[in-house]
Amino acid sequence: MSSKLKVLVVGCGNMGTSHARAYHQMEDFEIVGLVSRTPASRLRLSQELGGYPDFGDFDTALAATQPDAVSINTYPETHAEYAVKSLKAGAHVFIEKPLANTVEEAQEIVDMAVAKGKKLVIGYILRVHPAWTKFIDVTKTLGKPLVMRMNLNQQSSGDMWGTHKQLMKTMSPIVDCGVHYVDVMCQMTEANPISVSAIGARLSNEVAKDMYNYGHLQVTFDDGSIGWYEAGWGPMMSETAFFVKDVIGPKGCVSIVDSTGNERSDDSSDIDSHTKTGALKLHHSSLDQNGNFQKADEYISTAGEPDHDGLCYLEQAYFLKSIQQNLDLTQHMSDAVNSLRIVLAADESYKTGQTVKL
Repeated sequence: MSSKLKVLVVGCGNMGTSHARAYHQMEDFEIVGLVSRTPASRLRLSQELGGYPDFGDFDTALAATQPDAVSINTYPETHAEYAVKSLKAGAHVFIEKPLANTVEEAQEIVDMAVAKGKKLVIGYILRVHPAWTKFIDVTKTLGKPLVMRMNLNQQSSGDMWGTHKQLMKTMSPIVDCGVHYVDVMCQMTEANPISVSAIGARLSNEVAKDMYNYGHLQVTFDDGSIGWYEAGWGPMMSETAFFVKDVIGPKGCVSIVDSTGNERSDDSSDIDSHTKTGALKLHHSSLDQNGNFQKADEYISTAGEPDHDGLCYLEQAYFLKSIQQNLDLTQHMSDAVNSLRIVLAADESYKTGQTVKL
């Protein structure tokens, strides 16, 4: 009898493909099925990995394969349904962010995972990224309060613009992508968010009238720290300053820059560029008696960082470890619900024009 964990991979797009490649490489996992409503995507992935069974319907696949674990990499509107069904079937769950479309759904999933004694890992890819964890550690040397400036604008066309439009049927860019960076802000400050406000704009008539494809949120923490996050999707978006990751404190600032020390200027449509760093630039604010800087800026190399597939492998290694070593995921799950609460409050602020108190 095989001791491998049988895993059902649901969703065969960018994230599903990367996660399936990780399971395929790991000796402790056995892929028992690939699920996608799009025949071409699941067949392509099955052929790439050597011919795994493929399914067009989630319920059919779940019943047929009886997996030990389910990897959910679909559009967010299906996350809650698939997670609940997987947990009821007795499977551990890896699920891409955001955990659900509402805080209530997210908490229901967490509560069910606890009640069933199953592991629930949410795909916060930056948490396994060595350069980003270093970035967070360095910010904690800057003193308090912190000023956190982050964005991820994506100029998209063709299939990617199609994907963005599909996502925006239920979720704005500052919600879908914002959970990553709000989660990072919470780790940097180790403080409680107390209020959120947001602005946004609908820049295309291809976007639903009650949706916006550009947004900007601002969050205030109880230690005095503040942060903003900006995200826009579409063919009209500028690639100038598409990737700003900069944190300021009383003792200086640290920024993600390219390997030459300049602002990042990659192709924003390239998914690998969304997690790539290049280097960290650390600036010290201390002055000498003449008012000049006492220390030169430091550059912290992040050479050799994993690519997107490599990061997905690290995520699945953590998922595996959580199952095999029975890790306590209470804080991990709580943080996922908390970051979702913050970005959904930003969405509410955009719609009402009012600051939302948390």
